[in-house]
Amino acid sequence: MITIVSSNICPYCSMAKQLITELWFEYTEKQVGMWSPELMEIVQKTGLMSVPQIFAWDISKENLLGWYDEINMLNQQWKLVDIFNTTK
Repeated sequence: MITIVSSNICPYCSMAKQLITELWFEYTEKQVGMWSPELMEIVQKTGLMSVPQIFAWDISKENLLGWYDEINMLNQQWKLVDIFNTTK
């Protein structure tokens, strides 16, 4: 399952969710606020403070695909669908 850590005020979060939806994949979303305990927990796992963070499975540094720009680039290279297919 694809996991997206997002904020409701983040345009890149919306674009990442739209891209994944357009590719017909489902995802779970974890909304966080700036400096929220939920975000601080994710920062401890990944070392990253920004959103969106897109994971190919659960929230861990090993499963982090990146942000919107990274998944968009993978999609343009025809690699994103293959990665998402391995997460099912």
